[in-house]
Amino acid sequence: GIMSVGTARMNVYTVMQATQGLADYLNSKYETASVAIGYDSRINSDVFSKQCAEVLAANGVKVYIYPNLIPTPLVSYAVMRLKCQGGVVITASHNPSKYNGYKCYDPAGYQMTEEAANETYAFIQKVDMFRDIKRIPFEDGISKGLIEYITDDIVEEFYAKVLTRPINSEVIKESDIKIIYTPLNGTGNIPVRTVLSRAGFRNVTVVPEQENPDGKFPTCPYPNPEIKQVFECAIAMTEEEKADLLLATDPDCDRVGIAVLVDGEYVLLSGNDVGVLLTEYMFSARKEKGILPEHPAMTKSFVSTPLVNKVAAKYGCNVTDVLTGFKYVGEFVSKLENEDDFIMGFEESYGYLIGTHARDKDGVAASLMVCEMTAYYKSKGKTLVDVLDDIYAEHGCCIDRLYNFMFEGASGMVKMSEIMTETRNNPPKELAGLEVFKVSDFMEGAITDTRTGEKEPISLPESNILSYVLSDGSTAIVRPSGTEPKIKVYIAGCGKSKDEAAKTADSIGEAMKKLLKI
Repeated sequence: GIMSVGTARMNVYTVMQATQGLADYLNSKYETASVAIGYDSRINSDVFSKQCAEVLAANGVKVYIYPNLIPTPLVSYAVMRLKCQGGVVITASHNPSKYNGYKCYDPAGYQMTEEAANETYAFIQKVDMFRDIKRIPFEDGISKGLIEYITDDIVEEFYAKVLTRPINSEVIKESDIKIIYTPLNGTGNIPVRTVLSRAGFRNVTVVPEQENPDGKFPTCPYPNPEIKQVFECAIAMTEEEKADLLLATDPDCDRVGIAVLVDGEYVLLSGNDVGVLLTEYMFSARKEKGILPEHPAMTKSFVSTPLVNKVAAKYGCNVTDVLTGFKYVGEFVSKLENEDDFIMGFEESYGYLIGTHARDKDGVAASLMVCEMTAYYKSKGKTLVDVLDDIYAEHGCCIDRLYNFMFEGASGMVKMSEIMTETRNNPPKELAGLEVFKVSDFMEGAITDTRTGEKEPISLPESNILSYVLSDGSTAIVRPSGTEPKIKVYIAGCGKSKDEAAKTADSIGEAMKKLLKI
């Protein structure tokens, strides 16, 4: 939420109320509990994290807190490594500077799923933020051993885990690729540069205006690697000498975006593009090295491109689709019988998990693998766009579009609810001239075949999502965001060529705007 006074805002009172509720929840479940805490570069993130520690400690919950700002995946790692019963990250990810946020993790290292989140929220609602807060001074918590700083050896262990991910280390060491990296004034600067350097990348330059932590984000008011504007400073640095790859991580370094040089211009690849490329690279490179598991496992959010399923199937992997929210990817990994089978988890919004060292998306490991992939294909005389074109030629072209419609404030929440109800009650028969073959209502828990009227159950949990499969295989999905005041519409347009698929995607997008009356 926006940082200001009020019960629906991020401020010292709401943070302490949430933390008291979290402490009450943990103490109701465990005889002794501990929590790992981390924070990003945002305004007040350090303040909120210390207040969180003070409240937990006063309630008898042992606190492990990073002494400096840190990427989100390092908190997930600490929860598992220190055998904590929970974790907290103070961050608003890629939102504008006026926002901050509070994320809770369960003992397995992924963000709380519904049952734990609902139980915790019930405790939070019982807390009077002026009368019920228990709190001790931070320094008292340190001196009494109730609060303990997480040491550098934990960070070093994390780096070591990430550095086990490369498949073609020899290619990295021989590579001359030039990388320009921006942490967007966030937490990725030291971790990303450290793992790239240790892996063997020698030519990495950082965007100076966006290098150091700054919660005001002066050069990128929307510090989101999905937006080309965040690459403007990096692109300006290429006027004298071109780079092979522009790399950006968001402020809490759990997402990564890239731009690649094509015919003298930099092209921003979508999260789906990178997901497809990483899938092809990681499966093909492992197969080439003879280290592809017999039963490889991969997962993605169901709103992410279906092209990934086709690529993985080529290598004998049946991709498991999960609900949106990376907590479900983390949950999937935790339930694997053999973690060595895990190849990757991803979501279209630029989040990737490569390895089982964390249970949340990891921009540090993803940055390393994207750079390795770029170096490998350059050694074969190809750009990432060349490889993407090869994938299209083999599996068919799929172009994605994402539309975000903002609805701020209480009235906005009402409006979003009305739009979803109206659309649910009046499903479309066609979109952009294409017949709707299947309607999936995740609230009802059923997939309806519009041609026969037959219904089949949806195996995923109940959620406020509507999905349409069209006659040519294209898809449209609509849902309210779980973290921002917006309705999101995901389009996947199919076609024999990129132009045809893009035209289809754009036409479906316009049809969805009319359907939603936006």
